[in-house]
Amino acid sequence: MTKTLHAIFEAIANVETEQELQQALMDSLCDHFGVQHWGISFLDNELLTSVEIPEIPAVCLEANPIGRYVVERHAPTHEQLILSPEDWKNFCTRHEHVMTGPIVCDGRLVGTLNFARDPGNPPFNANDLADLSALCIHLSAKIATLRAKPKTLQSAVSCPLTARELEIAELVAQGLTNGEIAVKLWITQNTVKQALKRMFKKLEVSARAEMVAKLQDKFVIRN
Repeated sequence: MTKTLHAIFEAIANVETEQELQQALMDSLCDHFGVQHWGISFLDNELLTSVEIPEIPAVCLEANPIGRYVVERHAPTHEQLILSPEDWKNFCTRHEHVMTGPIVCDGRLVGTLNFARDPGNPPFNANDLADLSALCIHLSAKIATLRAKPKTLQSAVSCPLTARELEIAELVAQGLTNGEIAVKLWITQNTVKQALKRMFKKLEVSARAEMVAKLQDKFVIRN
């Protein structure tokens, strides 16, 4: 078990971008935690400041006590630490057990690592929680390192868009739909839609093609 966990730490250390994380960990995390569902969800930083309880786009974690616990404490938890089995069923009928932990960068919650087990599977235990905590430390450190690197999309001209918005703009330039962008960046389609609205306003444009043309003219964005 420890050997597997160390292999996961090594895989995290070797990825070059945030987008590579899910693929790099796909098989090892399922095996290590014995789960049927898992995912890394990155949150839009602007969303964190615009609502009281940020959306956590993960299995059964939107606006329930488990999500709030992670948001408020930046600490991992599972449903049995927060709710009775009866209360948990009021929040989630799809998954028997869930566990989630924080990905933190610069003192802010920037994402979550989420696991779920289907009915008939055992609950998460103290060892699972300890392993999740260790993973979140490694993920948080890796994300901090990746985000500290110079952004290749930025130009010498001051761009009004955030690094995440520039990522979305590049994918729009590649012809991806909102749904395809959401899958690539592990965010919801609504988050993509709201981001595009902000981007249009910042750039004073009204269409995707117009936005791409303006960015390609004034800023470094790949076609």
